[in-house]
Amino acid sequence: MTQYVALVDGERGAYGATVPDLPGCTSAADTIDELRRDIIEAVRLWIEDAAADGEELPRARSLEEVRRDPEVAAALAQGAALALVPVVRDYGRLKKANISLDAGLLEAIDAAADERGLTRSSFLATAAQEKIREDKLPSTAAKRSVKRLREAIPLKEPKARKRGASRRKGASAKRRAKA
Repeated sequence: MTQYVALVDGERGAYGATVPDLPGCTSAADTIDELRRDIIEAVRLWIEDAAADGEELPRARSLEEVRRDPEVAAALAQGAALALVPVVRDYGRLKKANISLDAGLLEAIDAAADERGLTRSSFLATAAQEKIREDKLPSTAAKRSVKRLREAIPLKEPKARKRGASRRKGASAKRRAKA
């Protein structure tokens, strides 16, 4: 999935974002959550307009490449932060996908879709879009720049796994026993 890097700045009640790789792609909002939604939409619209005009999309630079940009570096020094913006394009055509899910999960999905008057496919597509667009903190490399934003509005921290933790129960103990 393509992700563009956004430069985020502002203070409580007045936040702004710009995407250096997409000239003129900007957004502003009263809250960080609104800004996150708005900049995702701004990127999608920018890309749709460029495609409609037959323009080639600019390559999405990596986080490090954007950080080295002199204008971005100056903004970061003034307290701005970087955030990744996922690109979710709507091609207007459906594509069939075969997936495997636990039977209990599938029952829950079907029940939730039915409660909302949706098909299973519509429910899963909506849930996937929401998950892709959910809150993302700026990169670890830019965390010092985020301090000001966190003081203004606390952001949800992702749950961190303990160092050396494994998804399988007992795997750490087995590794220690072998050592």
